[in-house]
Amino acid sequence: MYLPANFREDRVEVLHQAIRQIALGTLVTLGQNGLCASHAPMLVDAEPAPFGTLTGHIARANPQWQSLKPEVDALAVFTGPHAYVSPGWYPTKAQTGKVVPTWNYVAIHATGRLRFFDDAEPLRRIVTRLTDTHEQRRAEPWKVTDAPEDFIAGMLKAIIGFELAIVRLEGKWKMSQNRPAEDRTGVVDGLRREGGASDVAAIVASAMATDKG
Repeated sequence: MYLPANFREDRVEVLHQAIRQIALGTLVTLGQNGLCASHAPMLVDAEPAPFGTLTGHIARANPQWQSLKPEVDALAVFTGPHAYVSPGWYPTKAQTGKVVPTWNYVAIHATGRLRFFDDAEPLRRIVTRLTDTHEQRRAEPWKVTDAPEDFIAGMLKAIIGFELAIVRLEGKWKMSQNRPAEDRTGVVDGLRREGGASDVAAIVASAMATDKG
């Protein structure tokens, strides 16, 4: 990933927290027939240091796990909130006219060796953790044990687990850090005005307002 210094985020704890919030990642591997990508919710753990581990699962019928070249690193991509930025929001436009459109976004790339497995107990732990993580805010959280045991056992046979030991973790917070302060304020105002409170643009505006840059 191209990482200008203004946009680079290196803090592992910040990147891990963003992965937890985004939750759904794209797993990219090189196989016998070329590149392959699957979209899957993933869990991130801090160990082993310094970058941690990603875990998740895909369908057993998915050919990605069968064609993997294990000697080649895999890539997991997480894309956060993003929004178009109009040059009309920059005060600089009225001053010089030397402005162009851009796109603000959050992106995280995790690279490392990937291992697939189909052991029942590790798979059950992954499914349980994923379920508990995403059900915890509900008034009456659904649990894996709410379903019949034979049904869950059958479902586990239909998936393949994966574990990616991260060796390189890159984060990009492109939030107009390369613009003057007044232009950044203009973008925040523009996103909030045109995006609306429930739109993703408002999320980008909030991220820009609190960004370290």
